[in-house]
Amino acid sequence: MFDFQVEVIEQSHILPVLVDFWAEWCAPCRMLGPVLEKLAAKYEGSWSLVKINTGEFPDFAEQYQVRSIPDVKLFVDGGVVDGFSGALSEYQIEQWLKKAIPDPYANAVALAETLVADGRKDEAKHLLEEILEESPDNVKALALQARMLLFSEPEEALRLIALMNDEPDFAEFSETVRVISRLLIQNEGDFPDSPERDSYLAAIAAIKREDFSQAIELFIQVLRANRYYDDDGSRKACIALFRYLGQEHPVTLSHRRVFDRSF
Repeated sequence: MFDFQVEVIEQSHILPVLVDFWAEWCAPCRMLGPVLEKLAAKYEGSWSLVKINTGEFPDFAEQYQVRSIPDVKLFVDGGVVDGFSGALSEYQIEQWLKKAIPDPYANAVALAETLVADGRKDEAKHLLEEILEESPDNVKALALQARMLLFSEPEEALRLIALMNDEPDFAEFSETVRVISRLLIQNEGDFPDSPERDSYLAAIAAIKREDFSQAIELFIQVLRANRYYDDDGSRKACIALFRYLGQEHPVTLSHRRVFDRSF
């Protein structure tokens, strides 16, 4: 005997529950059902799936205002927090799940962010390593670890963003890491021989010691002299540093207007 209170409401206090309201006569339901079952198996331990036949249990459909089927609702801590209607593709559902399913490590990642802000980077690194051991595809933890290691271990930062699988919400951050890491990793002899080379290398040296203001000033000098040195490298580097620091950072505010007038 199906017990909604136990299998959905009470269970959702332990693990998010995805409820699929469906019916035998519904063709889109027959398309969606196997996709949800496949994803439930793939993400076992992250959420559970409950299928409710609206023909057998019309009261539940009415209670949760199911107007058309298939209708999928996500229950967390006893209530509906999100949902969708219609037969979405597996990719669409997976992208929706990434945003809808609460991250069980959200508080731990937030603590790591606080530790970084307080300058306690060794503690933050250790905490993030623990999170990633349990949840290796935790995008927020990967991004924070990559950000923290970017200047000390650029190769590792690149490895971490590769694990993020081009997550759209972090595309700009990933590009920032790629641009800065390339400058830090590449050998000095690999940069083009040109009058701008010394200033460009000095800018990279400033990045390595995290003197971002000096780095941007030098990159702007190169940009004004030769926009296309190192395949437009100075402009790309400045944009990457502005993104890394944030639009309201004093260094960004000090140099952004000068940068914008430089090309």
